[in-house]
Amino acid sequence: MDESVIVIDKGAGPSSFDVVREVRRWTKIKKVGHAGSLDPFATGVLVVLTGKATKLSNALLNADKRYEAVIKLGEATDSMDCTGKVIETCEITQLTQAQIAQVLISFEGQWNQIPPMYSAKKVQGVRLYELARKNISIVRQAVPVQLYSVRLVSYEAPFLKFQVHCSKGTYVRSLGDEIAKKLGTVGHLTELRRLTCGRFTLEQSLTLEAFKKSASTWQQDAYRNYMKLLTTEGVVRTQKQTPGESGEGRQKSENSNLSAREFSHLPTKTNNGMSLLN
Repeated sequence: MDESVIVIDKGAGPSSFDVVREVRRWTKIKKVGHAGSLDPFATGVLVVLTGKATKLSNALLNADKRYEAVIKLGEATDSMDCTGKVIETCEITQLTQAQIAQVLISFEGQWNQIPPMYSAKKVQGVRLYELARKNISIVRQAVPVQLYSVRLVSYEAPFLKFQVHCSKGTYVRSLGDEIAKKLGTVGHLTELRRLTCGRFTLEQSLTLEAFKKSASTWQQDAYRNYMKLLTTEGVVRTQKQTPGESGEGRQKSENSNLSAREFSHLPTKTNNGMSLLN
């Protein structure tokens, strides 16, 4: 049976599609996809679907997610994470854990988030990161997202670690940027780890290396995961979320023939670095 749901603990470095390619190569299954990408620098739960299970990807794309992230305060980058270049520095005021916790809680609830330019969101069929890499910035429409909880884990200046439980469509990099601004400084993510995707957790996951070594046992667990998604509870519970675009994740573009002229009818702003409008 080709249908399976494999919960991978993605390491830092490879893209989500790199993991998909490796699973396809290792299992010899032609139809393989994932249910919500992670940035290359990000780690954690990446749900890989094979065979008929790929038809259930929307159930997980629409699911709540939980993340743990680390913000480095005092430095902003063009990508809002550690892979970008520093575009601004700012002093960090003396902060107490109580002050930080209060700021984090203030983000709970529904709010409109502007997707970052370095993201996989499409505008007229083109990924935003493809424009960003050409130093093209366009005005993006805000997307409603829901933050169920935002909690402080630790703070040791300049590094702030927090956890967030959020709806689909939430860009944690943008959230980190907003948190830093509300704390009176700037910041960017140095770490991002997905803890859950719907009902699938890190505790259920295997690293890619461990998956390859478990050839004799992974199919049973992966098929059980598939059956969970087929149940009414498994599918319906993960679809009752706030509308929005798929969240953290952008894939590397191997081919791009875009030019600024092709987007001349859109509000744009270009510079030598990058203009992030949110």
